[in-house]
Amino acid sequence: MPISKESSEFQEAMQRDAATRLDADLEQLLSQLSPQERASRAKELGGFSRLFARFLKEKGPSVEWDKIQKLPEGAVRQYDSLNKPSEARIKDMLNKLVVVKLNGGLGTSMGCRGPKSIISVRNDLTFLDLTVQQIEHLNKKYGVNVPLVLMNSFNTDEDTQKIVRKYENLNVEFHTFNQSCYPRIQKDTFHPICKTPDVKADLDAWYPPGHGDFYESFKNSGLLTKFIAQGRQYCFLSNIDNLGATVDTRILDLVLAPGQDAPEFVMEVTDKTKADVKGGTLIQYENKLRLLEIAQVPKEHVDDFTSVKTFKFFNTNNLWIKLDVIENVLAQGTLNMEIILNPKHLDSGHDVLQLETAVGAAMKCFSRGIGINVPRSRFLPVKKTSDLLLVMSNLYAMQGGSLGMSPLRMFPTTPLIKLGDKHFNKVKDFLSRFATIPDMLELDHLTVSGDVTFGKGVSLKGTVIIIANHGDRIDIPSGAILENKIVSGNLRILNH
Repeated sequence: MPISKESSEFQEAMQRDAATRLDADLEQLLSQLSPQERASRAKELGGFSRLFARFLKEKGPSVEWDKIQKLPEGAVRQYDSLNKPSEARIKDMLNKLVVVKLNGGLGTSMGCRGPKSIISVRNDLTFLDLTVQQIEHLNKKYGVNVPLVLMNSFNTDEDTQKIVRKYENLNVEFHTFNQSCYPRIQKDTFHPICKTPDVKADLDAWYPPGHGDFYESFKNSGLLTKFIAQGRQYCFLSNIDNLGATVDTRILDLVLAPGQDAPEFVMEVTDKTKADVKGGTLIQYENKLRLLEIAQVPKEHVDDFTSVKTFKFFNTNNLWIKLDVIENVLAQGTLNMEIILNPKHLDSGHDVLQLETAVGAAMKCFSRGIGINVPRSRFLPVKKTSDLLLVMSNLYAMQGGSLGMSPLRMFPTTPLIKLGDKHFNKVKDFLSRFATIPDMLELDHLTVSGDVTFGKGVSLKGTVIIIANHGDRIDIPSGAILENKIVSGNLRILNH
């Protein structure tokens, strides 16, 4: 039934009222600041005000399912079709590149304090250590200066600043900036729950608004303008916990190709497996390439979205973006990313809303966007301890800070690993259950559930399932070789 004129006018009035009330709340917060602090925070909270106004206006699904078009020819390039540039060209290209790592996340989901980037993942090296090694290796090998930029959040900035001091004598130019800090709003009233602009005094009342905030915050930091003035042309942006996201000179060669047809925005995608069915995918919509996230999919089409046949690729969040075009899109006010609504229930009892955006969703705002179907090796995220087990094992070899699949593994796919939440979820508990990380070169599938420990020099091959029932314990003895085995019940072998 169409909305009557009276109803429409009433809704518009309600929206105006909510927007006006929020602006008054934000102004009240700003009034508590000194003139010096007020200027930068006003710019930041202005970004929230604009996001909130869009949230009020934009009703209904952001994508009409029937309008999704088939991906046109050439929309997704195959990685193998890309040129291998010469060494001289690589050096020239690297001088036009900036590497940006998204470093706003905490390690709380894995039971760690502080930034996730300081969790040890390999040979006592952290995500950040490996990233710095990669950039230093590039700079030394080609005699260049590729800057490394970290986008922190108010949750990770202080700890990160202390840690980056240890890299001062390395051949890496470091920059950091903070993404915005937005107020959480009451779900029912839309009022901010914070009473003070002092974030540290009330951490629960504030949130970092997703990595889509990169564009505005990068510009506000002054770094975007600075790098363009230096002659830098592209940034390569990725999550710091994706150990496969290294600088790739083939992709760099593509984006820096001479002529008017070089892409402005490149999204690395890789083939979907059953483990990735919820990952965002590329679609053609209203004659433009864009990112489709599962949150935008109508409930009746979720099965279609998760079909590996219908949508073959998913977004790795490795992005290559032209710097001067970021500046133009921001100047024109045409940056328009879908709003992700993230409701939360806080320990304080508040039911709040967080308005967030995803960095890849900006693709539709760029004229020449393409996808590149990259090997799975470029997507090696560590989100859980099961991922940590993979990257700590002999499945991977390390060179110049980069992890690559060991040449001793017979096939290129990674094993599927499922570790029980109760005993393996936190890094500290996980590490206590392995005397040494097992040999997994010939492993296809590992499921571990319950109170299970592993001795030294254990070898796992084929499909291995180990299930300790409630109240039971299984200790896999040192030197054990488990190949296509199911172990259940209670097993303890004691040394004497």
